[in-house]
Amino acid sequence: MSDTLDLLVIGAGACGLAGAISAHDAGGSVAILEGRDRPGGNSALSTGSIPGAGSRYQRAAGIEDSPERMVTDLIRVAGHHDADDLTQMIAAECGPLCEWLIDDLGARMELITAYRHIGHSVERLHAPRSRRGQDLVDDLLRCVADRDIPIAVGNLAESLLVEDGKVVGAVVGGESIRAQKVLLATNGFAADPALVAEHCSEIAAAEYFGAPGSTGDAVRWGKELGACLGNMGAYQGYAAVAYPQGQLLSWTTLEKGGVLVSETGRRFGNEDLGYSGFAAHVMKQGSFAWAIYDARIHEVALAEEEYAEMSAMGAVTWADTPGALAEKVGLDLAGLEQTILDYNAAARAQSCDAFGRKAFAMAPLQAPFAAVKVKPGLFHTQGGLLVDVKARVRKASGGVVANLFAGGGAAAGISGQDGALGYASGNGLISALVLGRRAGIVAMDEIKASA
Repeated sequence: MSDTLDLLVIGAGACGLAGAISAHDAGGSVAILEGRDRPGGNSALSTGSIPGAGSRYQRAAGIEDSPERMVTDLIRVAGHHDADDLTQMIAAECGPLCEWLIDDLGARMELITAYRHIGHSVERLHAPRSRRGQDLVDDLLRCVADRDIPIAVGNLAESLLVEDGKVVGAVVGGESIRAQKVLLATNGFAADPALVAEHCSEIAAAEYFGAPGSTGDAVRWGKELGACLGNMGAYQGYAAVAYPQGQLLSWTTLEKGGVLVSETGRRFGNEDLGYSGFAAHVMKQGSFAWAIYDARIHEVALAEEEYAEMSAMGAVTWADTPGALAEKVGLDLAGLEQTILDYNAAARAQSCDAFGRKAFAMAPLQAPFAAVKVKPGLFHTQGGLLVDVKARVRKASGGVVANLFAGGGAAAGISGQDGALGYASGNGLISALVLGRRAGIVAMDEIKASA
């Protein structure tokens, strides 16, 4: 690696890769450090879903959308928070971002019209056809390789290199790597139990299913430099990780009309809260829950590769009646039978749902019935270093930390201040990509302006 780098990127997830590509294409010399033995981080574990308000793909599909509508949606879900200005900026940039990924970088993505997912009033999610974030990461890695941008995997940054209050690089293996600008794309702190217990106590007992590199380095380094932290209580949970397979049960199964029940066979909340917001409800009722849906919903979910793999692994149990299904998976028979009767009546508008659910999609449920045993999990934190709309790390005393940018899990997200209810689908990945791309462009603009 050159000791005259324009931009040093720490972390090779979607944020870091987008930042490196943008800086390179703006004429910069760039290198990427990745502490783990392979790139990707939480981006690779996601479904690769990215909101793109007002994209040309929406227009082609006849979907009316705009950044203003997306801001309204996000505020409705998350309320106002420490990074309101980022909500505005990200909503304005996400449509052009999707076009950049697909048209300029050749990412294998498409507009999803089969569902909206939580927090979005129109179909605006763009995702890999496989619904696997690894495909998006692979496409970004291909672009990095095409540009001969070096990635040093297995090289954990030990600290930032700081001179006269300015960030001038990083220390790796006892050696200094110098750069005019540094982008922190190191992910959040969900793999650090102490930080999770301090800031996200309601989910602290849940199993962590995210990338192992989410150890809070950016938070610790930023605090040492006097940086602002924001939205530290926010996180993205997942209410339904298939057990023991360890794969996400597609939320399509619930969004299209399925329910979650306890071992009593009874529901315990409103599934409309979504996969993140409902995670704490699953935590409170017990160690496990069971997703109940039917064969029609199963056929819809089979379009997603991860669900198809999970099904092939034997995660789905089938029966022709709720009672038979309860016996097969060990639920209270009378409880599940009554649950399905009550829920189907609400879906037919014959009664009000006991938990206030409004969206029933393909319900009422009908034979044959499916069940998947699931447990809740923590996937990533949504709090971190507070950055401005140029992705520059803010100082608590005012101004910014010189030469330091942050994005993705390292930066404060747009999912509210506390808990998981403010998380809209794609919030994590869109923050990573927009802030990463913005950091690369702004870093090069600043370097050129000072030349």
